Amino acid sequence: MPFTHRNIKADLEDIGFKFDGAPDLEFRTATAALALEQSALSYQRVPPGYRFPYGHTHKTQEEVYVVVRGSGRMKVDEEIVELAEWDAVRVPPGSWRGYEAGPEGLEILVVGAPNLGEGTREDVEGRRDWWAAQ
Repeated sequence: MPFTHRNIKADLEDIGFKFDGAPDLEFRTATAALALEQSALSYQRVPPGYRFPYGHTHKTQEEVYVVVRGSGRMKVDEEIVELAEWDAVRVPPGSWRGYEAGPEGLEILVVGAPNLGEGTREDVEGRRDWWAAQ
C-alpha cells in the first residue's frame, strides 16, 4: 500500500497516564501507526493551566511543535515563548524544551526528524520538573 491512513484520536492509544501527571493529559504517538520512515509524529492535549512534567532534549532529532488549539507557553533552553493557535516552534537538537497550557488548555502536534526507530532511548534525555521555576 503506497500510503497509510489513521485517525489520531480514534485509532491510537492514549499513553498520557504513563507520564505520571494530570489524569486528563492526553498523549498519542502516530509514528508506528502511520509507518513513518523519515519522521515522527505525536499529538498531545495538555489540560488547562498544567505544565508537562518532563523537559527533554534530543541528540539528533529536530522537532516542530504546532499549536492546533488553545494557548500556553514553551520554554526552550532559558527562553520562554508565548504560544497561540497555529503557532509553530522549531527546536533544534541539543536544546531543552518543555511546555504548559494556558487557561483553555493546549493541543499540539509534534513532528520530529529523523525518525529514531528503536533508538529513541539513546537519543533523548528527559528530566522531571526541568521547568520548575518561572
